[in-house]
Amino acid sequence: MTIEGKNIGFALTGSHCTYEEIWPQVRRLVTAGASVYPIVSYTVANTDTRFGRAEDILAKFEAITGRAVIKEIKEAEPLGPKKLLDCMIIAPCTGSTLAKLANAVTDTPVLMAAKAQLRNRKPLVLGISTNDALGLNAKNIGILLNTEGVFFVPFGQDNPGEKPNSLVADMELIFPTLEYALTYRQIQPIMIERKLRQVR
Repeated sequence: MTIEGKNIGFALTGSHCTYEEIWPQVRRLVTAGASVYPIVSYTVANTDTRFGRAEDILAKFEAITGRAVIKEIKEAEPLGPKKLLDCMIIAPCTGSTLAKLANAVTDTPVLMAAKAQLRNRKPLVLGISTNDALGLNAKNIGILLNTEGVFFVPFGQDNPGEKPNSLVADMELIFPTLEYALTYRQIQPIMIERKLRQVR
């Protein structure tokens, strides 16, 4: 499956420590000929952290994709009726976003775009990064694993010694997961052994 000419939504949520793993994957999609539409949550758009200033993150996202970032619900809403996106990726996808998506809460631009994607019966890919995946969010992952049109980037425990409930996707597998999702198939295996990731 080629992604050349495909319209791909790429959404960031607030796992700020993961962004350096994300940028190469966005570049890979652009290099492969996809039209990438950048989307961010309110947390990404408005929060400065030790991992970077919000304005710098938005500027980098725009520079890589060549498009203005969608950062308001009203900007994301037209994606539904326009049926613009062939596939949408949320990576990193936080526990908060997982929980809201699984329980039909639409209160950020990312969730509005995801809702539109599922409404249009188009694939939605999740690259999770959450410290409570094996805690309170386990039930939400279970719901989404069984939701039509939702596909997961393979994930595993990133530091079971210090964060036993944490799961993080292998972001290097975003591209092949997308290729499978475009044919409505889940790449396998979903659960993988991850390299140890230091607590940051």
